[in-house]
Amino acid sequence: MSHTYDARKKKLINYFHKFKHLPTYDEMVKLFDLKSKGSLHRYVQKFIEEGILEKGSTGKLMPTERLYGLRVLGTVQAGFPTTAEEEVETSTVSLDRWLIEHPESSYMLTVSGDSMIDAGIMQGDMVIVDRKRNPKTGDIVVAEVDHDWTMKYYIKRGERTILRPANKNYPDIHPRQELHIAGVVSSVIRKYV
Repeated sequence: MSHTYDARKKKLINYFHKFKHLPTYDEMVKLFDLKSKGSLHRYVQKFIEEGILEKGSTGKLMPTERLYGLRVLGTVQAGFPTTAEEEVETSTVSLDRWLIEHPESSYMLTVSGDSMIDAGIMQGDMVIVDRKRNPKTGDIVVAEVDHDWTMKYYIKRGERTILRPANKNYPDIHPRQELHIAGVVSSVIRKYV
């Protein structure tokens, strides 16, 4: 069963990465080229034992981080070069869980413009914004200022609030009439390919 199990596990992983959800039992029977749901049972049990699937409180199959997470292989030196050795770690990381502290109150935006480039936030990046976090001085926030939306550093000085860009070519923003903070930026995502 080892070889066929590994092949079917790979099919399950590929299916999940392609469609972003688990196949139904009927779809798994077809995907694994099995004759019946009865023969599927032992594979499902093995997936659960291995920890790539789990059963929810209603008995529904659910993916775990081991199914959709990325393997952590070690560390890489970003300063002077050192002897490179791959340290194989057995842990996996779910980017969702790592980047998003409060999924129920978070959303993503695509960055437009260059006013935050010195903070490492570039045109086309995606930012994850958390509505649940209260802004503190130094946080990057998404805000509605006098009916315009922007993303800037949040600076609180007494009763005054300043929104500061991370690009010397842009001036500070001093709200004249209204300021609504829509959330604090918790993560920046950039795709290089």
